[in-house]
Amino acid sequence: MKLNFDNPRCQRASLTFYLWYNFSMGQNRDYKIFAKGSFHHIYNRGNNKEIVFRDEQDYRAFLFRLGLGLGIEKGDLNECEITKSLKSRIRINGLKPENFKLHSFCLMPNHLHLLIEQCGDESISKLISRVFTSFSKYINLKYERVGHVFQDQFKSVQIKTNPQLMLVSSYIHMNPVKDSLVNNPEEYKWSSYSDFIVDRKNQIVHKQFLTEIFGGTKNFINENTKLYKRIVSKGIFDTID
Repeated sequence: MKLNFDNPRCQRASLTFYLWYNFSMGQNRDYKIFAKGSFHHIYNRGNNKEIVFRDEQDYRAFLFRLGLGLGIEKGDLNECEITKSLKSRIRINGLKPENFKLHSFCLMPNHLHLLIEQCGDESISKLISRVFTSFSKYINLKYERVGHVFQDQFKSVQIKTNPQLMLVSSYIHMNPVKDSLVNNPEEYKWSSYSDFIVDRKNQIVHKQFLTEIFGGTKNFINENTKLYKRIVSKGIFDTID
């Protein structure tokens, strides 16, 4: 069922979410409890706030590894322009297929956001650890550097209701607009926003759930704009970046 955020009840819910999320960000983001059926906003940035993704192949290298961790076949990943990889020997081992669903993502030059559902008993932290480790090795080898690519451990906040899920996914998708990289979210290649609008053959994003919550593609577009304005006006997520 579509949620109307112009409704006073939904506005009160968004205010409650604002208070809860910022408390969670300040108090609980490093205290991670992952369980089957839980949704989490995962994010991290480059070590010392450095640039992580320096060219288009770096973005693809991360998404390709994430796709492998999600159980997507290499052939399917190479069908999509943003997930294809020139390397054929990359492995993300030890993860069960279909144990996770990626509902939205955004890779920014110096940080990233993922909205992930844990569908089995295998922890999201295991997925993130395998993907980040493989990608860090790729970056260090490519740019002849040593040390951490990402800052400390990744951060996580559990999402518990549909209104929270809508707000978080909107924030993730509108991140490039917030940082003035583009004027409209569909102009930014390295987020999942366009996958909800057109078919990019991107197998890593599970689109059905969010599309249903927003009430279809048209409402997805309209509500993202409304939610983004509410996010900015309330200062939600100001502690993230």
